[in-house]
Amino acid sequence: MSMIKTAGVCKTFYGSGGRGPLEVLKDVSLTVEQKEVVCIIGPSGAGKSTYLRALNRLETIDEGKIFIEDKLLFDCRHGVNSVKMHHDERAKALLEVGMVFQRFNLFPHKTALENVMLAPIHVRKLSVEEARERSRQILERVGLGDKFDVFPAQLSGGQQQRVAIARALAMEPHIMLFDEPTSALDPELVGEVLTVMKQLAGQGMTMLVVTHEIGFAREVADQVVFMFEGTILETGTPEVMFNNPSNDRTRQFLQSVL
Repeated sequence: MSMIKTAGVCKTFYGSGGRGPLEVLKDVSLTVEQKEVVCIIGPSGAGKSTYLRALNRLETIDEGKIFIEDKLLFDCRHGVNSVKMHHDERAKALLEVGMVFQRFNLFPHKTALENVMLAPIHVRKLSVEEARERSRQILERVGLGDKFDVFPAQLSGGQQQRVAIARALAMEPHIMLFDEPTSALDPELVGEVLTVMKQLAGQGMTMLVVTHEIGFAREVADQVVFMFEGTILETGTPEVMFNNPSNDRTRQFLQSVL
């Protein structure tokens, strides 16, 4: 079963102050299978983050289809979705997609445990006790079993990002999206976040990861996707993409980052 599938996805931003339209996604088609780890690489401005945000409706799309777990949620033409589905049914399907952002966005006045508990209580409707137990287990899973009662300001950037990962996992998603989760971290803190992500991959979590961490992509990815100027220029296994890419743009990008 494909967990994520897009066909012909397009998105244009319309600038203010006389600036013309900017096509950020151009006919993007991609399939992520169950338990697969797909890493998206490419230069800044390639449309990588916009694509991820479109998958869970943080951005609307103008054209194209989006399937989650083989269910068609969006079939858009000129920005209008033709899929007739009750709002609650679509929202339930989108709950299966967890997302971790560049910035941690934790509530500063709540402890690590309280940050993780919030969504299971208010969205999944778990009892406080159920949410607390689940959240404690997940924080332990990401190596923060001694930080339950610590506030975000007392945590390092890497620890805060691991709380953010735990917060997404507490919703028990079937798919995890990561939008450059290490880009805001000091270099010495990157490893602890990547270790958690590698563990998730090893446990069979379906993951779509926008990243500049080429070593992680080389080691963990089943499929690597190169995006440039809103399009997917090349897709392949890490071995092929990093050792023998076929596209000149891919080669130029990899030469600049390796």
